[in-house]
Amino acid sequence: MEELEQGLLMQPWAWLQLSENSLLAKAYITKQGYALLVSDLQQVWHEHMDTSVVSQRAKELNKRLTALPAAFLCHLDNLLHPLLKDGVQPDAAAFSCERVAEALILRVRSELSGLPFYWHFRCSLASPSLVSQHLIRPLMGMSLALQCHVKELATLLRMKDLEIQDYQESGATLSRDRLKTEPFEENSFLDKFMAEKLPAACDISNGRPFVKNLQSLYVAVTKQELQVGQKHQGAGDPQTSSSTSPEGAGSQLPSQPEQPVSSEASSSLPEKEPTGTAGLMQRPQLSKAKRKKPRGLFN
Repeated sequence: MEELEQGLLMQPWAWLQLSENSLLAKAYITKQGYALLVSDLQQVWHEHMDTSVVSQRAKELNKRLTALPAAFLCHLDNLLHPLLKDGVQPDAAAFSCERVAEALILRVRSELSGLPFYWHFRCSLASPSLVSQHLIRPLMGMSLALQCHVKELATLLRMKDLEIQDYQESGATLSRDRLKTEPFEENSFLDKFMAEKLPAACDISNGRPFVKNLQSLYVAVTKQELQVGQKHQGAGDPQTSSSTSPEGAGSQLPSQPEQPVSSEASSSLPEKEPTGTAGLMQRPQLSKAKRKKPRGLFN
């Protein structure tokens, strides 16, 4: 996988509202070119350009401007960065999009060195392998990670129930009755969640909840996917290396992608906060009550 595509994979998705169009987008720009991915939750479009094509398009759209490709790329990065970070069009530029046949054109209008500057991102339909790499595989990984997270929390709750039971058997009582809870029963909890919470929880709407709440996990999963692909390539596993390539075969992962023109702060999964029961009970001297071994999760 070449550096631009690897860098694009590790970028979080952003939510854009351009006129009547709600879009998800991600971009990665360096001095060597850019890669852009856009989706309206129905289709996915992609554009990949190196410096030679950037020069040609710059001459086509800006006949009065002459500059090195790196200067145009830096300007595009400065325009896209606030749009993708905040989802709001910057004052220094105007963005619009148009669908032409199966393509999507994202137009940019701004100024560069006091002269009008125009740019068209001409995105074509993304290949199935690219959609799998940026959406299907990461979303499956995120689902598995969240399931594991739920299991860990359920185990912690059962351990807390055993701890409370030990306190009670030792004669401890709650200092505040309003803090009393029923022992956690996983199946009942899941049934209630499916019946009462699921419709609202899985409402993807225009994609904004996914962008707002899950991008740190998305980035962590894609980074893990890349690391696994690199290890398999180092071990000479052709099947795995082809599955991590947007073209399906014949490409290699570099150790690290090239630094973008402007760096963006990366997110990581939040650490779990410790959970304690101190202060909830007035505990006398404890007896060593035998604890029951918690049953397995999702039996």
